[in-house]
Amino acid sequence: MTPILYIGNRRFSSWSLRAWLVLTKAGIAFDDRLVPLNNTDTRKALSAISPGGTVPALHIESAVIWDSLSISEWAAEHVPGLWPSHEGKRARARAAVSMMHAGFLAIRENCPMDLGRAPSPIELSDATRTEIAAMQALWHDVKSVDGPWLFGDWSIADAFFTPVAARFQAYDIPLHAGAQAYCDTLLADEDYLLWHHAAQAETFPNPYENTL
Repeated sequence: MTPILYIGNRRFSSWSLRAWLVLTKAGIAFDDRLVPLNNTDTRKALSAISPGGTVPALHIESAVIWDSLSISEWAAEHVPGLWPSHEGKRARARAAVSMMHAGFLAIRENCPMDLGRAPSPIELSDATRTEIAAMQALWHDVKSVDGPWLFGDWSIADAFFTPVAARFQAYDIPLHAGAQAYCDTLLADEDYLLWHHAAQAETFPNPYENTL
């Protein structure tokens, strides 16, 4: 069977974007199906397709895989090159992805992803400012000089930081030159632009409009 990736609203679901980018870059044939979020029947719909009750969820012939990182690791088992080939870079890439996967909660809460938002600043919490500085420091510490991506060639790490770049753009957050250049690279990627274009066509309600 052709794998099916269940995703949330393209405009708002950062974790869906990550998994979709990895599968797309891997060249794995898959179908995507959207589950609208924040509807009265969303919980029921998610429970029917995901043991974790979340999107993204990837249905393959032998299993259902939920969680963006698990989906990414499944893809990496089938397609070489999604992680850096160099042992040291690969270890650092996994560490950076793990930090993103488990942390930066203030950025997520204060600056939720909204691909339909006209760039404009908001009041940032002290915790968010601290995390923005930490994010830029992380990128500076691991950035390879061998190419425009974080570890030279495109990797899963770039998929995981693409929604961060979208947040920094949407909330008009000033960055150091190196961090801004990296964000520009992520947001100019042709596969991301396909997702972004599709997000503009969505007409689902904005769950954040009363909180920003």
